[in-house]
Amino acid sequence: MTPAGGREGEPIPLSALQHAVYCLRQAALIHLERQWDDNRFTAEGHVLHAVVDKPASRAGRGVRRVQALPLTHRGLNLAGVADLVEFLPAADGGETPFPVEYKRGKPKLHRADEVQVCAQALCLEEMTGRPVPEGALYYAETKRRQTVPFDEALRRLTLATIADLAAVFASLQTPPPPAKLTRCRSCSLIELCRPSIVRRSVDDWRQVAVAAMLAEDDTGDTR
Repeated sequence: MTPAGGREGEPIPLSALQHAVYCLRQAALIHLERQWDDNRFTAEGHVLHAVVDKPASRAGRGVRRVQALPLTHRGLNLAGVADLVEFLPAADGGETPFPVEYKRGKPKLHRADEVQVCAQALCLEEMTGRPVPEGALYYAETKRRQTVPFDEALRRLTLATIADLAAVFASLQTPPPPAKLTRCRSCSLIELCRPSIVRRSVDDWRQVAVAAMLAEDDTGDTR
């Protein structure tokens, strides 16, 4: 199979970084093995991005807004598309890029979304030669923006995630499943990644149902 970012010179998709923070195995299944399985959450995300992924540019109140802006970072071998970049007037007469990433749901406990928008900032810094100190995440459920400062800690995490994902793509090997199942049950790829867990859950439900039926037979309860 052809990896999305594994061949020499082929860039790593910016969208893969979000998956890599959540789970490196998930990122490899999607971008290396080309496996995907929609659930309600991913479907809602597709609908949301259908609105913002159309290229457009407009200005208002001194702010230039560009939708679906292609991004690259040659040094880090990244490429992707920003949902929205606002170019804010700067004191020196130039413009300061401000990336905005649209997400379904609400803010999460992990930093996957923050890493994705931070990687966009790294691309914008290389492309424009200007610093990008912060951006934002817009969540459809709360209908509010969450400002994301691109501080040193987030930049380190983003660079580490890029390095980890690049190593996975270069190896052409999908990492093994994580030991902890904390995030697995809400993953859209669980049936592809860990079918034994799904089968066990079904078996457990079946055993409970059979036990309940037997109990009714023993008591003569026909309700």
